[in-house]
Amino acid sequence: MPYTPPPRSWPRKFASAAAGFIIGMRGQSSFLIHLTIAALVIGMAIALQVEAWERCVLALCIAMVLAAELFNSALERLAKAITSEESEHVRVGLDIASGAVLVMALGAAAVGAMIFVPRLLALA
Repeated sequence: MPYTPPPRSWPRKFASAAAGFIIGMRGQSSFLIHLTIAALVIGMAIALQVEAWERCVLALCIAMVLAAELFNSALERLAKAITSEESEHVRVGLDIASGAVLVMALGAAAVGAMIFVPRLLALA
């Protein structure tokens, strides 16, 4: 019989999501790096006085990179729960998930460059 979670209230769902966020970022050096870069991006956006729509785009990029990293962490935990043995399928699946994080991070970096580089060049 498939697992059916018990019904939960909306506050309980949000509490579970917050707990998942904390668990997902704990012990993940990659997540700490992404958070550090996000803080730098926010600082640069404030210092360079980017437009409101650009702040929105940067916020969306930050959220997407952090979400991709959380998905990757979730898959890593699920893989460990499924098997402790070496598995080519699991390894490839985890590599693909890591590749998705890389694609998202590179896309976010490209957006950041398009927003920040012209402003930095204008200061020179």
